[in-house]
Amino acid sequence: MREASFYKRFFTLTLIIGLQNIITFGVNLSDNLMIGGYSESALSGIAIANQIQFVLQMLVMGVSEGLVIMASRYWGANDVGSIKRIASIGMRLSILVGLLMWVIVFFFPQSLLSLFANDQSVIAEGTKFVKIICFSYLFFSVTSILLATLRSVETVKIGFILSSTTLIINVCLNYVLIYGHFGFPSLGVQGSAIATLSARMIELIIVCVFVKRYDRKIYLKLRDFFTIEMGLFKQYVKLGSPILMSNFIWGIAMATQTSILGHMGAAAIAANSIATTIFQIVSVVVFASASATTIVIGKTIGEGNMDKIVSYAKTLQMLYLVIGLCTGAALFVTKDYVLGLYTISGEAKDLALQFMTVLSVTVCGTAYQMPSLTGIVRSGGDTKFVLYNDTIFMWLIVLPASALCSFVFHLSPVVTFICLKSDQILKCFVAIVKVNRFKWVRTFDPYSSDSKETAV
Repeated sequence: MREASFYKRFFTLTLIIGLQNIITFGVNLSDNLMIGGYSESALSGIAIANQIQFVLQMLVMGVSEGLVIMASRYWGANDVGSIKRIASIGMRLSILVGLLMWVIVFFFPQSLLSLFANDQSVIAEGTKFVKIICFSYLFFSVTSILLATLRSVETVKIGFILSSTTLIINVCLNYVLIYGHFGFPSLGVQGSAIATLSARMIELIIVCVFVKRYDRKIYLKLRDFFTIEMGLFKQYVKLGSPILMSNFIWGIAMATQTSILGHMGAAAIAANSIATTIFQIVSVVVFASASATTIVIGKTIGEGNMDKIVSYAKTLQMLYLVIGLCTGAALFVTKDYVLGLYTISGEAKDLALQFMTVLSVTVCGTAYQMPSLTGIVRSGGDTKFVLYNDTIFMWLIVLPASALCSFVFHLSPVVTFICLKSDQILKCFVAIVKVNRFKWVRTFDPYSSDSKETAV
């Protein structure tokens, strides 16, 4: 396809969202590096505690994705009023998720962390961390919805600025509070939690100021979040509930994966934490391409340009393959250098190296199937398919096979890790068939819960 505006829009969105994501994951990397130099049990404790944070992120992301899919269509139709009403629905749901997660984590921290590890020193460190970090959940939930609303109308630079600010604040406070520099007490994992909480609070203040003073597309006001329209709410629930459920199941599945590896020792937990964090940083373009796809496809449908959908989808699939090969090569080449930054045991370092080698292969599958299914198919309106697909692969194939490897056959952590990531390759075959049948476009009446398949 030779449409220059398509490539410009896709790559601009992917670049800016990717930069935002790399800085966001850089916050996690700074936590890992600084805590990794403090103690391995502290690193492992934060690793299992972050699995709870990951579940929250997946739930809030589910709410946000539903918002972006709907709002981007209205952006294509120049209907800003509906975008405001959709933002109100998303905000209410996201705040509810944040409050529920805070209650569960604050009152039952040890019980939750015990699901992921047996080592009491690891659980103790993790408990110190979550008792503080859980207060950031509400700030994160509100910020995410505001950013998603802005992203749906192609305002993405604020996300990059926000992430950069958060990284600087987090790194500085980590340095001061973890080790006790400049006269502050050495707080260890509690210092890391305080640093992240402070960064989340400042993050919310910045995005609120931007929405209030600088946004010139939506003009969101506080009163916009006190109105709700039942027609849009029903459509949001129909379109968004499969995404929310899919993300919840995925978040629980990732936590279960950590639990399986966690019962194989502290070294396996630390190695998985390091490998996953580095993988997330290297693969930011993969996830950014899915977000960019959602906006591009959603807006195109909203504009009524159905004749462009087929050529867009075919071109995007080729771009995903190129992104995957480049990402896999980057991860494979940099893995040894990055591991040299960590102060961990030889066993944990060897495992992390092997885990990243596996990820450098499976990321090629991730780069194709994930944006194809969550970017193209979901934004087209067929949100139930990804829910069914993820449920079958994760809960009927990957997790049972991995549990057998770990608990029954007592195979090595590396073999278990390969089983845990095998779905990233297997899903590619499903994605190829699903996307190229072009039966995933759904149009809907904004004032009812009805939707219908549209031929493209």
